[in-house]
Amino acid sequence: MEGNRDEAERCLRIAREALEAGDRDRARRFLLKAEKLYPTKAAKVLMDALTKNGSATGNGPHCRKPTSSFEQSKQSSEKAGHASATGESAKSYDKEQLDGVSRIKKCKTYYEVLGVTNDAGEEDLKKAYRKLALKFHPDKNQAPGATEAFKKIGNAYAVLSNPEKRRQYDLTGGEEPPSSPQSNGGFDFHRGFEADITPEDLFNMFFGGGFPTGTVHSFSNGRNRHSHNHHHHSGHEREEERGDGGFSMFIQLMPIVVLILVSLLSQLMVSNPPYSLYHKHGSGHIIKRQTENLGVNYYVNKDFQNEYHGMLLQKLEKNVEDDYVTNIRNNCWKERQQKSDLIYASKVYRDERLRKKAESMSMDNCKELERLTSLYRGG
Repeated sequence: MEGNRDEAERCLRIAREALEAGDRDRARRFLLKAEKLYPTKAAKVLMDALTKNGSATGNGPHCRKPTSSFEQSKQSSEKAGHASATGESAKSYDKEQLDGVSRIKKCKTYYEVLGVTNDAGEEDLKKAYRKLALKFHPDKNQAPGATEAFKKIGNAYAVLSNPEKRRQYDLTGGEEPPSSPQSNGGFDFHRGFEADITPEDLFNMFFGGGFPTGTVHSFSNGRNRHSHNHHHHSGHEREEERGDGGFSMFIQLMPIVVLILVSLLSQLMVSNPPYSLYHKHGSGHIIKRQTENLGVNYYVNKDFQNEYHGMLLQKLEKNVEDDYVTNIRNNCWKERQQKSDLIYASKVYRDERLRKKAESMSMDNCKELERLTSLYRGG
């Protein structure tokens, strides 16, 4: 049942919006759904108000605003919702906390919010934010509007501590226009300088999550609660990304590190081969030798005779001959394939020149393979 709480709150919010718009049927549907998902006193109060004031609210989405009596019922339901969300019937606060919230709300600039000058440095901003965040955190300050004040403080620090955002903010003069739900023109102070990190994230970064955050939602209205939930979840996602960032980067770089280590180890552990079928100055294979059995030419370095003799030399020359025969066999196959292709093309295109070219091929590797085969048979 507890897992349905967020969805029930969403349905309750939609029901309130429908009631404000005068759409009684839509409000009833979502109130019933909210009660099924997670019964709350707020939903019951709204349903009772809907039943009692149904005739006054109208039936369509284009009706006028609800009557004042319904507004009172709505406000009482919101208070009940707040109480059920926090688990307590009422919260206590003193005059100093109330005055502090009022002061934050009256501030026109982020500098005023934090109580610092326009040239305040990083340390001054941190000290100011630490002090205010502890003072106005909604789990410590229960005065009305403490959540909004806490958000404003967090947003102020997030913007002013970011050099680029602070520069843009200073260019506008930092003046906050009057807020109005119907105002669409002009510069939106909050939207224009929204922080990339939520106040809760900032608080947890500074204080390690010292206060529980479960009751933060109770002080905002339905729309802000939905928005705060969204930012709260995204904040947790960003926090997890920050926590896992180093490990994720390590995992991504691991294949490259392993490849480099393997390459280095292979260079250290693998030495140059003791022979080559071709003359190579770079590897030192410049001394020509010939195998005793098949007479295959191969090249070694100057220290070869000191290391290879007797049975060891016989074994090595056996490897030389095997490599040589393998190469000759592969080259012979290529020669035969090339000759066959030329003959086929001469027939298709009736080109005598291609036929003569095929017949004139020397087939050196195939001849050498025949010689080696005869030596094997003779042996």
